[in-house]
Amino acid sequence: MTRNQFLSALVAVLTVGFLTTAQANDDPIKEIKVKTSAVCEMCKARIERNLSFEKGVQEADLNVETKVVTIRYDARKTDPTKLKATIVRTGYDADDLTADPKGYAKLPTCCKKTGGNMH
Repeated sequence: MTRNQFLSALVAVLTVGFLTTAQANDDPIKEIKVKTSAVCEMCKARIERNLSFEKGVQEADLNVETKVVTIRYDARKTDPTKLKATIVRTGYDADDLTADPKGYAKLPTCCKKTGGNMH
């Protein structure tokens, strides 16, 4: 093997290694946190269940105390806009987006912002 062949082979190996590392660091699994208007465990179950039907969602966990839902999702299949839209359609606020009136009307009284919150 000549010196030029050796250098060419070395550059090829390093390039493949670099590209493989770059692809590995470009993980399609993302995580977002969305502030909601949820008030109880029934809200938690409803939001988590509806998000689980959204294509690409791997996990959704609502902290009822903070009203923040943490969503892990595949960015190749969905995005934050779609995830927030799911929460809004379910009847809850999602960050600065207001709950869909039809979805909100379907919520039990205790799950509404003006409800009894007796859970």
